[in-house]
Amino acid sequence: MPDTQRKRRPGPALRRAAARIDGATPPQRDRAVDALRALAIVGVVLGHWLVTALVADGGSLRAASPLAAMPWLAPVSWTFQTLAVFFMVGGHVATRSLASARARGDGYGTWLRARLGRLFVPVTAVAAVWTVAAAGLLLGGASFVTVHTVVKLALSPLWFLLVFAVLTAATPLVTRLNPLWPLAVVLHVDLVRFGLGGPAWLGWVNLGVGWLVPYSLGAAWTRGELERPRAGWTLLVGGAVAAAVLVRWASYPASMVGVPGAAVSNLNPPTLAAVAFGLAQCGLALLLRDRLRRAMRRPVAWAAVALVNLSAMTVFLWHQTAMMATTATALTAGPLPGLHTVPDGLDWVAARLLWLPVFALALVVCWAAFHGLEHGTRRSRGRRSRGRRSTVVRVHHRSHRPEPKAARSA
Repeated sequence: MPDTQRKRRPGPALRRAAARIDGATPPQRDRAVDALRALAIVGVVLGHWLVTALVADGGSLRAASPLAAMPWLAPVSWTFQTLAVFFMVGGHVATRSLASARARGDGYGTWLRARLGRLFVPVTAVAAVWTVAAAGLLLGGASFVTVHTVVKLALSPLWFLLVFAVLTAATPLVTRLNPLWPLAVVLHVDLVRFGLGGPAWLGWVNLGVGWLVPYSLGAAWTRGELERPRAGWTLLVGGAVAAAVLVRWASYPASMVGVPGAAVSNLNPPTLAAVAFGLAQCGLALLLRDRLRRAMRRPVAWAAVALVNLSAMTVFLWHQTAMMATTATALTAGPLPGLHTVPDGLDWVAARLLWLPVFALALVVCWAAFHGLEHGTRRSRGRRSRGRRSTVVRVHHRSHRPEPKAARSA
């Protein structure tokens, strides 16, 4: 067989695999929801890889950020800090899922156990691996600073899971909640904290309430309140203007992520500026839905989005570990630019961009080792419920009756 034909094989094979994924997707599924979730996950991963550095300092590693030395790079955080979109999609999917579960006759407890199982079962592997790794590093003579730095970075994604779990448990209360109520709480917390000299700990109220704003936007999406373009434009323009005013005239940081050494972080805990910026992101996401639906009609694009969604938890939990594993392994070659050096110039940025494919390869290794936990949860849940639900599914497909509006895409 000629070499040219051999080289063409992967193309048709990829298209055939994508076509199978496309054909197996239920026709009523809103693919824009999955596309937005995939974009949010990829944004978080790339954001962490770009603004988090591990600097070799003598015999230890310490965390640093290029945003500290180059604050004009703040727009990078505007692009990749996509948690608000993830929470909005999460609220939308959870409220639809709850409506679908109720339509099947499932109780709240059954539904909640299934949702939380998907969150926390993969966490056990992360906790176990890093417990052993931390002990091994300490016994091997690593400095406490190094161990503290890497463990903190590796486990930092877990704060998100805790907040998301609390909001998931509160979904029945959120289904009718107007997003203006949690937004008003964030406003008053910041007013007391920054305007009236209130205690700094008060800001932690926003850790849950701040992310409740986009989560409740997802519930409003499920209720059909955000279908018109006007809603997206209002959120985009209003949120962007509010964030710009707060940064320009109220002394909020321009970076939408935390910067080591900064007096105030927009993210830890969330501030009114971060919430306003998140509203702008959510508005843009809503405006992009129709374009994403058209884009997802292409089987290859949809297959890529579907694969990211199937591995979302694994990617989220292990992306920091992949970066640190690369950094630690490369230490044997000495301090390398963009990996162990101080992030204080454009040369570091250029070098870090070259390391991104290496981080991605390390993440693929982590995915191969641990993605079974994420899918094992779904498979076991499917086996438990198959006998009860298979008849209902068969009847539904035979009758071709549309699902209730609130249950689609759950």
